[in-house]
Amino acid sequence: MDGSTNSSDGASAGSSPEFPDQASMMEVRLQAQEDEIILLKSSLADALRRIDFHDRIIPLLKQQLITVNPSAARELNQVCCSERCASSQKLLSSSTSDGLLHPSTSQMSDSIVASENGHIGNPVLPDSRSRSATLDRSTQTVPIAQGMDAELDRVPVALTRVVQSLQLEDALPGGVPLAEGTCGKLYRIEGLEHEYEDEERDEEGGGEQDKELRWTSVVEEPIQPSVISRLQREDFQWDANGAPEEQSPGPPISLAATKDQSPAAHPGPLSPHPGEKKPLLRRNSEKLGKEMQERQKKRLEKKAASSANLLTRSSSLENRAKEMITGAGSPGSRRGTYSQGHSIKMFIRGRPITMYVPANIPNYEDLKMELPSEKLELDWVYGYRGRDCRANLYFLPTGEAVYFIACVVVLYHINNRTQRHYRKHTDCVRCLTLHPDKVRVASGQMAGVDKDGKPLQPCVHIWDSTTLVTLQQIGQGTFERGVGSVAFSFADSGAFLCVIDDSNEHMLSVWDCSKGTKHTEVKSTNEAVFAVEFNPSDSTNIITCGKSHVYFWTLSAGQLTKKQGIFGKYKKPKFIQCFIFSLTGDVLTGDSEGNILTWGKSAADVKTLGKGAKETFQIMRQTRAHEGSVFTLCTLQGGALLSGGGKDRKIIHWSADLAPERECEIPENLGAVRTIADVDGEELLVGTTRNAILRGNFSDGFVAIVQGHVDEMWGLATHPSQDVFLTCGHDRQVCLWNTEEHKLDWCTILEDYGLCADFCPNGSVVSVGLNTGRWLILDLLTREVVSESTDGNEQLSVMRYSPDGSFLAVGSHDNFIYIYNVTEKGRRYARFGKCNGHSSFITHLDWSKDGKYIMSNSGDYEILYWDVAAGCKLLRNRFDSKDREWASYTCVLGFHVMGVWLEGSDGTDINALCRSHSEKMVAVADDFCKVHLFQYPCPKPKAPSYKYEGHGSHVTNVGFTHSDSHLLSIGGKDTCILQWRVKGGGGMGDSRERLASSSASASSPEPFAS
Repeated sequence: MDGSTNSSDGASAGSSPEFPDQASMMEVRLQAQEDEIILLKSSLADALRRIDFHDRIIPLLKQQLITVNPSAARELNQVCCSERCASSQKLLSSSTSDGLLHPSTSQMSDSIVASENGHIGNPVLPDSRSRSATLDRSTQTVPIAQGMDAELDRVPVALTRVVQSLQLEDALPGGVPLAEGTCGKLYRIEGLEHEYEDEERDEEGGGEQDKELRWTSVVEEPIQPSVISRLQREDFQWDANGAPEEQSPGPPISLAATKDQSPAAHPGPLSPHPGEKKPLLRRNSEKLGKEMQERQKKRLEKKAASSANLLTRSSSLENRAKEMITGAGSPGSRRGTYSQGHSIKMFIRGRPITMYVPANIPNYEDLKMELPSEKLELDWVYGYRGRDCRANLYFLPTGEAVYFIACVVVLYHINNRTQRHYRKHTDCVRCLTLHPDKVRVASGQMAGVDKDGKPLQPCVHIWDSTTLVTLQQIGQGTFERGVGSVAFSFADSGAFLCVIDDSNEHMLSVWDCSKGTKHTEVKSTNEAVFAVEFNPSDSTNIITCGKSHVYFWTLSAGQLTKKQGIFGKYKKPKFIQCFIFSLTGDVLTGDSEGNILTWGKSAADVKTLGKGAKETFQIMRQTRAHEGSVFTLCTLQGGALLSGGGKDRKIIHWSADLAPERECEIPENLGAVRTIADVDGEELLVGTTRNAILRGNFSDGFVAIVQGHVDEMWGLATHPSQDVFLTCGHDRQVCLWNTEEHKLDWCTILEDYGLCADFCPNGSVVSVGLNTGRWLILDLLTREVVSESTDGNEQLSVMRYSPDGSFLAVGSHDNFIYIYNVTEKGRRYARFGKCNGHSSFITHLDWSKDGKYIMSNSGDYEILYWDVAAGCKLLRNRFDSKDREWASYTCVLGFHVMGVWLEGSDGTDINALCRSHSEKMVAVADDFCKVHLFQYPCPKPKAPSYKYEGHGSHVTNVGFTHSDSHLLSIGGKDTCILQWRVKGGGGMGDSRERLASSSASASSPEPFAS
């Protein structure tokens, strides 16, 4: 959160280690607020009852005391005390049984002075400081219950004492008289809100508890009876919380403190005051000893201080409630904004975040947010999905290899080293097949959800690989979870498409490709299905394989029937991984036992099974091929066969009669063979389980032409002067990529996985933060570790060098930011200090342009500022940082990027953002597979942006290259790196000039986000 504004909530959410869960912390805060409100209403109701008693006595005195003297009144007061003692004790016992302990009201004896004309004068208000209050049972408040009016009629004329436990003058400064018919009211002095917020933050952080507060007082006109009745009705609404049911109408009390004093010393409504002593009459006072009086006096003093603090904070609670209602946005919204003066309040998950408006924006409300002048265009896709997909690599006659990763189907020209992209899918692509004409392609996707939680239905796209135009979209609303396998028919020139979805029954359906209509559908099996193919010579025969099965399907009269392959005397493997058709029409399968099985059709055994026996499919031959699974089989011209192994990583060339001829082994770091595509009979393309595509032959070996990460990525850093960038992730790989040549320069494997990285400004070394609290310094040329250190034992989330390279800031999940002095061109590091103040893990941080200050965000939505030069000091006055210029802007919370948060965001919807070096645009990585491009600065809600798709998982990080020519975005589970070319630009100076000019110009309708 933004500095000490967090303390304006009274208690900072997530500030206590006892409640690490955000929902639990919010519940605790709400419960504390409810308790405070209940206590406040209890005190107010008690005060109303005391005043009501006072107001009921006055009419009786006016009727009965026409002429009276003080001595007679005192006599009747004594008689009244003795007559009503029994009823007082009865009412007291019923009140305490309700669980509500009322303050003492025995200190009443206000003298009633009669005027000479026979009317009652104003009651003389005694100095409340002269009363020694007690909470003894004999001196408890006697509430005026309904039905006591008749009893009041019998009250003697001398009953003149006004029963009060909450004196109105307690809230006024000494010496200020209270005129008849007036009441005091509590006001916060405008302009002291920031001081009050700082004091609350000090209180939360264990600082000074007794800070001075400032008060002011006013005298208002009497409250009207209609207001009194409304307050009475509200008072009745909380009887279920333990308040007594009997309540009397009466005017409310508004309190006002009038001078500077600490909350603990502020005289509360029940607090005794030193001053002039005045004799008072008390019920059964002769039975109370001095010891009892002193004990009850101390107890009442504690309650008075507590009540004073409660009433002091009540205005803050009220203001917070108003702000949250005002800024909450639409019903159910978890994010809103609230503008007040020169600060903007933004709410995320009900928590306020205050942003101060820079001085160069005179009129914030007149700012006009526009689309950026730049746009993005997908330039390159790094990676390939081979770790969990099969048969997803084909070679086109155009010289392009077609494969997929994330939501993009890539067409990569292996000679020209260029890419084209089919981008019509809305979620991750799972399967791919090539039409017999070698032009059309069918690709199936998974189901997903959009930003609003609406389901994205799985489907199959049939598209033209030359024009990238979608020809058919098949199965919208038919498939469940996703499309697992697809295959075109061959005998009829690809008239039909066979699809198996990822539902529990793995539904097998046949579709008319030209019409896009379903021909037939049947349940396949509850076991996993890995592949499906039509018989090349007969489109009525379909084969499927998977876990412990091979099924032979026959399509007849619109119905599909199946026969299971019989393993007979051969061991049944756990998985049938793949299959192909030989030139003779036999089916060859590769299994998890490393065997190639040849299947054939056997005539019906009428002799054994009888006249109704049918033909069966049985194993004709078993060939030992690989150690471990056979992941892929590929036929070559002339009937030769290729097989790819898993555990042994071998590619074996087989003759038509399954005699091994040649073999080669791919490097271990590239993984096992996943799929093979024939280029020209000699040259091959090989997809591996470590998301690489190899090109080569048996004579010269294989080299990687496509490489990528194999697990989730989070770390991204762009070089300060070269066209290279670095990534790291959960696969323990640290990779350096070249944006101009579109290739991997080098890759190294670490002991632990990396989560964050940053280049030293001189560009010679790079720092990498790991999940164990260790961080390393790698030399870019030698890849050697030149320095390393450990900060805590929790994962590191951000590494950031100061602009001049003299400091390195390390943000950790232990809530600290560690600062290091950097010498010897980034090769030597010495601990300088530690920034301690966040109440949750560090998520982002940035240095100021002068290298003296840091702005940081944390997991509980804090924005804090630090003076590093002054010894890593926390800057409590955030107002002073509003005009500071930042060398980079990656913090997701801040005034200049407040507009990137969409309505309804919950605080985790944006994973990262990055401002361009030109300070004209900001790129955002969200949790919904999207990359957004906003104008920078972007300080107003609902700012328009360009939105770009391509990732199939949450986008974890974004970064601009040193020249702003490209933007890099990395995905989480999709293991994909997208390189975007920045197009357009030019325009109007730096961000400060654009802000000022936009604010000064007349407001006009804002453009809609695209």
